[in-house]
Amino acid sequence: MSGVRIGIDFDNTIICYDRVFAAVAHQRGLVPEGWAGLKTDVRDFLRSRPGGELAWQGLQGFVYGKGIGGAEIYPGVREFLASCRKAGASVYIVSHKTQFGHQDPDHTDLREAARGWLRGAGLIDAADAAVAAGNVYFEDTMAAKVERLASLDLDIFIDDLVDVFEQPHFPKATRSILFTQSRPPHPVHCEPLATWADISRGVFAP
Repeated sequence: MSGVRIGIDFDNTIICYDRVFAAVAHQRGLVPEGWAGLKTDVRDFLRSRPGGELAWQGLQGFVYGKGIGGAEIYPGVREFLASCRKAGASVYIVSHKTQFGHQDPDHTDLREAARGWLRGAGLIDAADAAVAAGNVYFEDTMAAKVERLASLDLDIFIDDLVDVFEQPHFPKATRSILFTQSRPPHPVHCEPLATWADISRGVFAP
């Protein structure tokens, strides 16, 4: 595995927002008392209400910025990165993330918030970090994200969004691992894996 170049998406692939979205939605009175759901459930609930799209955008702007400390790392990510480091693989984080969120009066820099979360999680700027701080890229659009990962000449890219792999200029030689628990069908060129333990086995199993 030495010399292998692995790219990983950030939002909803390394970092999990499910609990923090529900918690902040409750704090803001956007969902009824006793309501429970994941990030996508919060989104769908808000969008079904009058003015819900603006409320959703405001919630996103807060959670991805000032509220990002309430997000969690997906189980198995640390173990996967430790295996990358042990194997001598180069790891890059490539994310489609705008610098500022919608409906955020504080204009929080979302990219710096993400870097702060990565730092706090010990994933960058730590002695044993598997990801060099200079190997973290945030791009304004999905197209720019794909251009970036193509320029990095990656052997493997891991993302939760099918749309990334379906971009016409996604590099055909890059192995596409789709981090998903959704049911098939999936695009034939994607390899759907439900957990980071599955991804570790898929990448590092002999």
